[in-house]
Parts: sequence; C-alpha cells; structure tokens
Amino acid sequence: MIRSALERAVRFVRRSPDFSIDPSISDRELLRLAFENAAALRRGVIATALSSRPALAFFGPGVSVIGGERLKVGRGVRVGERVLLNARGGEIELGENVSLGAFSRLVVSTSIRDPSGFIRIGPNVGIGEFAYVGGAGGVEIGADTIVGQYLSLHPENHVFSDREKPIRLQGVTRKGIRIGSNCWIGAKVTVLDGVSVGNDSVIAAGAVVTKSFPEGSVIGGVPARLLKRRA
Repeated sequence: MIRSALERAVRFVRRSPDFSIDPSISDRELLRLAFENAAALRRGVIATALSSRPALAFFGPGVSVIGGERLKVGRGVRVGERVLLNARGGEIELGENVSLGAFSRLVVSTSIRDPSGFIRIGPNVGIGEFAYVGGAGGVEIGADTIVGQYLSLHPENHVFSDREKPIRLQGVTRKGIRIGSNCWIGAKVTVLDGVSVGNDSVIAAGAVVTKSFPEGSVIGGVPARLLKRRA
C-alpha cells in the first residue's frame, strides 16, 4: 500500500504519469522516504509562504532563504539540505521539478550598495551538490539541463586595468551567463561572465568556460575549447 501511495503522490507532484518505484526498494525504506518527504514538503510550504509564487516544493533541513518575496518556486522543486537561496536585490526563479543538490548556494548579489541581477533556472533542471551560482549579471539555465557537483557560475568580472589603484576599488563588469536547454555539464565546471552555451551542448568535467559556444557543442579543457559537434 505504501508503494502505490508514494507512486501516486510522485506522479501527481511531478506530473509524471509513468513514474514507478523499483521493486528492489523495500517497504521499510519507502516508509522512511515518505516521512522525510512529508517533512521536506512542510519546510517548502513555510519557506515559500512569502514568495510571489508559493508552490508544492520540498526543502531539506537547514535551507536558508533571503528575500523570500522575490523567490519564485515551481511545482515539484527539490532543494537539498543546507542550501542558501539569496534573492537580495534581484530574483530567483526555479521552474517545475528543479533539483538543487545539498550545500549549494544561489546568490543574486553580495552587494548592498549596488545589488542587481537574477537567477532563472528552467523546468526539469538537476544541479549537483556544492554548486555556486552568482546572479549579479544575470544567469539563465534552460530546461532539462543536468549538472554535476561543484558547478561554479560567475556572471561578474573585476576591472583591473589601472595599476595605480587597488583592483577591489576599480569596479566590475556584468554581462551575464546563459546556458541553453538539454545540456549536460560535468562536475567541477566553471563558467565566466559573458558566456553563452547553446542548446544540446556538453561540457566536460573540470572545464573552465571563458567564451561562448553554439548549440550542439562538446567542449572541454582549461580554457575550454570545442572538442567536436554533436551529430
């Protein structure tokens, strides 16, 4: 009974009529998962209560939300434990069924003098643990993209042209980062400001992406270069 009840619940929340639980998962484990998800749903409801779009979402223990009124969370979103969602000075939007791994940080802006930017993540995106996504110059990740652990997105760059002045006082530039739909990004990838990666692309683990690539690209290296085009 617990198995069928959980299957129905997941199908309803994720709008996934074909979802089923593998027979190897024991009823005892399913009961534990049911209690964990009930607690996560309660935390999600509380965390999004002040947002402009309250939703049926699941938040792990220790999730922190700053600027909750500027947080938009879609149905079925799952946020792992100890994640920080900081929408100060901008907006964070998580589409339906987005998954954020534990200990990740989404920070629109660290400045209270010049806050700006946004982070918009499309539906069905999965991001692994320990990701850092800055939003000062704006970040967009398209639908159905999957991402390994330790993603690092930095849509802001320090100006350093003046040798007579400390770099910290020379200001920043902000161009933004856009990653297309249906991409696969490996673990420990870093993407810098001004980069656009087209739909259906693959980024190899450990790559540092400093320039833009068209759709269907397979890229890797430091700095990243085009390895091949997807057929």
